[in-house]
Amino acid sequence: MTGARRKAREIALQALYEFDATRHDAVTVLRRLLEDDEQSEEVVAFAKELLEGVVQNRTEIDASIKKYAPAWPLEQIPVIDRNILRLAIFEIIFDNEVPVKVAINEAVELAKQYGGDSSPRFINGVLGSVSTIARR
Repeated sequence: MTGARRKAREIALQALYEFDATRHDAVTVLRRLLEDDEQSEEVVAFAKELLEGVVQNRTEIDASIKKYAPAWPLEQIPVIDRNILRLAIFEIIFDNEVPVKVAINEAVELAKQYGGDSSPRFINGVLGSVSTIARR
């Protein structure tokens, strides 16, 4: 199960990255990514849930990023880091299906894989702050 959910997060992150960088329709991007590489129903369903959740709640998610990373204007945060944060904040604040520690760990792992050298520490710090207000 963990492998399928991590794969879904990776696919959702790829779709969010393209959506953020190019403004292509997020659902169309996700559909194309899922067609390119056949995935299980679990991966497809979770990737869709994540993508749709982030897109629908993006204003509130971005407000959280601005609040908990005030030294970094949202537009100056690297696109990959910004979207890793969006995914994790959606899971922490809106989704409530995984423990906060799991959502943070998954985001840090994505940052290690896709981000820059300082990305994991930055992601962990912001999400640590976000988690203090989550699920009270």
